[in-house]
Amino acid sequence: MKKILLLLTLLVIVTSCKTGSSTTSSTNKLAEKIIDDASRKIGAPYRFGGTTNSGYDCSGLVYTSFKKYAISLPRTSKDMSKEGKVISKDNAKKGDLIFFKTGNSSQINHVGLIIEVTNDDIKFIHSSTKSGVLVSSINETYYRKSFAQINRVLE
Repeated sequence: MKKILLLLTLLVIVTSCKTGSSTTSSTNKLAEKIIDDASRKIGAPYRFGGTTNSGYDCSGLVYTSFKKYAISLPRTSKDMSKEGKVISKDNAKKGDLIFFKTGNSSQINHVGLIIEVTNDDIKFIHSSTKSGVLVSSINETYYRKSFAQINRVLE
């Protein structure tokens, strides 16, 4: 049942990602390709240090999805958070990286890839220790409270 729900969520998100944008810039097309790659990994388990379909950690998921399109990012979420340009939530768009300080950490220790932005929500794909690769919302209490920043690495 959980996998069916994940697949339905993926179908809705991928469909909205492909039909929701009228811009045709190369940056937007590249963001869509990276999102599609990460989305294909939904349901993969969490694995510390993982960068393959047998398991991903949060930065491993982002790292491999960008690497497929020859974009080199650091391997850890903390180091990724120093890349690109920090932007406000109001300026977030698909393809941006979203960072968190989870578990009462004082430093960034979690990253996701933004896949959908609406007036009242930001959805992102990431790998959580409990659920593996999935889509979450900034409106979920856990992520709202641990939100740190958003970085634009695609220009």
